[in-house]
Amino acid sequence: MPTSAIRLVRFTGRLLLALAAVVMLVVVFLALIALTDGAGSGLAAWLPTLGVGAVLATWRGRRGTWPARLVPFLPVAVAAALTASVCIPTVPTARRYPPALPFVTTQHWSLTTGSRVAVYHYPPAHPSPRHPIPLVYLNGGPVRGISVLDHRFLQLLARQGYDVYAYEQAGGGRSDLLPMSQYTISRPVSDLAAFIDRLNKGKVDILGFSSGGAVLTRALADPSVAGRLHRAIIAEPGPMDGPTAHITGHKGRKSARGLAPAPTGPRSTHVPRYAVAFGLMRLGLLSPDTGLIGQAEGDNAFTAADLGSDTASAYCARDAHRIPAEDTAQNFSFSPAASLRIQQTVKDSPSIASQLRQSRTPAMLMIAECSSQIRQWETTVLANDPAIQRTQYMPGVGHHMWNGLDDNNDRAAAVITAFLQDKPAPLPNYPTRDEIPTFLRDHE
Repeated sequence: MPTSAIRLVRFTGRLLLALAAVVMLVVVFLALIALTDGAGSGLAAWLPTLGVGAVLATWRGRRGTWPARLVPFLPVAVAAALTASVCIPTVPTARRYPPALPFVTTQHWSLTTGSRVAVYHYPPAHPSPRHPIPLVYLNGGPVRGISVLDHRFLQLLARQGYDVYAYEQAGGGRSDLLPMSQYTISRPVSDLAAFIDRLNKGKVDILGFSSGGAVLTRALADPSVAGRLHRAIIAEPGPMDGPTAHITGHKGRKSARGLAPAPTGPRSTHVPRYAVAFGLMRLGLLSPDTGLIGQAEGDNAFTAADLGSDTASAYCARDAHRIPAEDTAQNFSFSPAASLRIQQTVKDSPSIASQLRQSRTPAMLMIAECSSQIRQWETTVLANDPAIQRTQYMPGVGHHMWNGLDDNNDRAAAVITAFLQDKPAPLPNYPTRDEIPTFLRDHE
């Protein structure tokens, strides 16, 4: 074999060994991140990884000449630089709240639960007839700010004479953060009761969407909270308890997931620190209260583009190439760690079916044709809440039913206002409880 070929083989072998050493050290670092739960912003994993690499490099170079002894340290230096990027924040570590909205005043209410929440009020607009009972909106998330798209829908309801209030859950949007241990599915239920008391206008109507619908369902199952409610609209609810959360099965008709163009804009997951943090949290290898990144830093870093195909899943396949901008970059707010923690407390919670069967608050269930929710999350509520007076199956829309496309907002408003005014429903009462098996079979 020619000398040049031998040299090339040796060089290639050394390069592969160096790459293997880098990969090994990165794997060790990630394993230590998980084992230490990211303690010390990752330094509790980084320093031992660097120490292990230095020991191995010293052992490998022990027989070489002095300059040659330094070569094994090159992969250690590369791995140290790569992993150090996981330990260095690139956004502020103190909470950076969204700026004020230009079209509505943000109030901050301190509730008796200890939560301090951002509140938005849309008083009934003239000359529409005014409805005497306030309407409170519980947005989805969980722990997400209210989108501009939702604000527009609330303005539409106000123009139809409703006195509309909305507030962002503790930790979401412009509301103050909570200690991570206080993010549980029971906290927003308690906050709802405290909010109604603070409003001090008697019983209220409630519109709960997505995870807000799950909060509303649990409120209906709690007599101490349900007594404050006049009428309840449960729109596309998430799972109401642990047994429901563990159901797998039917979904709605095809959504735009996998069909819509990828969202544009910056992503925190393109930054090693947040890619590791959010990725390991989703895998359950880091706790929501991880020492790698604080709650505030995670909130500051997370962007709308990080939601990826989740946004597309809220729209029908036919709308894949015209999905509206749900929010502005300045208003968008989502707390991934707090959201994961609340979702876990739902999964860990016992059944509330027996309590829900005692509900007497008049209620309506809204289901979207292209729902990305598990159908049984919705039909379980219908099956167990005897006070649900009507179900409205909304054709032509996905999970985000009021989305500004075509006449979707007007159709959703018509369904909501008809129920609140106890007028005939604009759509058939479908599915009924008896039709649940057929509905699950026919509407996949």
